[in-house]
Amino acid sequence: MFITGYAVMAGAAERLVLGYDSFGNTCGRRNTPVKGAPLSGQDMTNKKYVFFLNSCSLEMQSLKISSVSLCVSSCPQEQLNSLEDLQSFARNNGSCLCVYNLNISSYTLNPKAAELCPTLPVPPSKSFPLFNRCVPQNPECYSKYASVLISMVNEMDVFHRILSGILAGRDTVIGLSVLALAFSFILVLAFRFIRTLLVHTLIALVVFGLLFVSGVLWWLYYDYRNDPSTELETEKENVKFLLGYAIFSTIVTVVLLSLILVLRKRLHFTVQLFQIVGKITGRIPFLLFQPLWTLVILIVFWVFWVAVLLSLGTAGTAQTTSGGQVEYRALSGICYMAWYHFVGLIWTSEFILACQQMAIAGAVVTSYFNRNKHSPPPHPVLSSISVLFCYHLGTAVKGSFLITILRIPRIVLLYLYNILKQKEGACAKCLFKCCFCWFWCQESCLRYFNQHAYATTAINGTNFCTSAKDAVFILEKNSAKLASISCFGNFILFLGKVFVVCFTVFGGLMAFNYHRELQAWVVPLLLVGFFAYLMSHSFLSVFEVTADAMFLCFAIDMETNDGSAEKPYFVDQELLTFVSQSNKLTEGKKHRSLRPFQDNEDGTELQPMT
Repeated sequence: MFITGYAVMAGAAERLVLGYDSFGNTCGRRNTPVKGAPLSGQDMTNKKYVFFLNSCSLEMQSLKISSVSLCVSSCPQEQLNSLEDLQSFARNNGSCLCVYNLNISSYTLNPKAAELCPTLPVPPSKSFPLFNRCVPQNPECYSKYASVLISMVNEMDVFHRILSGILAGRDTVIGLSVLALAFSFILVLAFRFIRTLLVHTLIALVVFGLLFVSGVLWWLYYDYRNDPSTELETEKENVKFLLGYAIFSTIVTVVLLSLILVLRKRLHFTVQLFQIVGKITGRIPFLLFQPLWTLVILIVFWVFWVAVLLSLGTAGTAQTTSGGQVEYRALSGICYMAWYHFVGLIWTSEFILACQQMAIAGAVVTSYFNRNKHSPPPHPVLSSISVLFCYHLGTAVKGSFLITILRIPRIVLLYLYNILKQKEGACAKCLFKCCFCWFWCQESCLRYFNQHAYATTAINGTNFCTSAKDAVFILEKNSAKLASISCFGNFILFLGKVFVVCFTVFGGLMAFNYHRELQAWVVPLLLVGFFAYLMSHSFLSVFEVTADAMFLCFAIDMETNDGSAEKPYFVDQELLTFVSQSNKLTEGKKHRSLRPFQDNEDGTELQPMT
């Protein structure tokens, strides 16, 4: 909250993309006065473009353009050769190209007009679509203007360049996020009524998407690498990121195709599994809408996070200079706040997803341990959410915090790797990559155990540590049986997530490829891919959490009850048959090696596992 308040008070995100003049006014909006700057605080709502008085002789001084800049309503389309032409242009177009305190009628009368007006002749210019600058069209002026602008962008901090790319492509990012939402919702409905043909279709689409996206990435990399006009640092970064994306996409494609080939024989078990899960979601139809609420909360949080990030990126103090001009000085400690803000993004996002997992697991547990399957308990989702907020928020906080703890070292290693990549040798690179892989494996394992710990908390009502210990104990005893069942089901769900990310990233590649100039568009593309994965994970995790919670309930049911009249099973006959067939179990109950954790005296209520 401190960072949010500080960013709101000290930042001005509009300056980053709208541009501002030399007197502290942001173009395209109403401004507040700056002390010591008499020409500040003007209403620039109709003046959306930045115009430089010396556009043909710009110079760079400490990342600042030396020329005086003004906010104008339109750029001159024709060359202006005299003060009379400037006066006529101002009267006809309402766009004053001289300093604000010089009246239009005084253009030809004031002896200081030559200093307060642009250098003559004024070349014809055109508004630049990205940063709303008036770019001269004269070849000689344009070359000087472009060289200064290239130097400025190359010397800008990477943090500010990323923010500029996000702001410039904000419409594309929003559109691609909506596309990912649509893909995710369609997949949820498809998995609800899944059939064998649908699984084959999904696998075919994923294979096509992986091959196509990998091919497009390699083609774009070749195109950018051989483009002679690649001069900006952002364009060079695009080439580097495209190479990384292409290599990563190719490796993922090869690995997934190999897994599909190996696991193709268990396809019919997957269809049966999703049909059983679909029956549970049929009893609790509001489970399918749970991701919508989660997505709304995530979107609100992401918008808030991006707004704070943009405000942090433009945080600075306005200082007046000679002549009443204004300069913005960056404040110290902004980079550290940005890193802390990034950690908050990971932790809060994981916390929201953990709350969704606990809500779904609680509803599934309530439905499973209900004797009358034809009469499910009323409002299981709302009941699960109320129990979560009343008793188990700490469990979600701890689980998401552990994920964040494992993410932070990976981020630090990546930061160090980018800093030292020019100095380190082959051994150091190999060490860094091994550390990345190790932390990723640890995070994946922890995420898996967290999910079962949430379900155990929903069953027993115990705290996170106790639930995690019990979940590890039950998974250890039944890992051979449960892993073989859920393995391919989780793999198909992962393919669904890959499907959403592939086609969303492909749309992003086509959209961002048309906006190469002055954009670090690979970062917004990575952001789009991240959001697409989170959306697909949020939606498809309904089936993943439902299946995992169901099998955990099944294992505990087998431990607690023996199928006799005194201790009947809670499990459906269809699920029991499916598990038996999948694991090649014998029909005789005497061969089961499971033992109850604790005898159940009445046979109808589930007791704690330990």
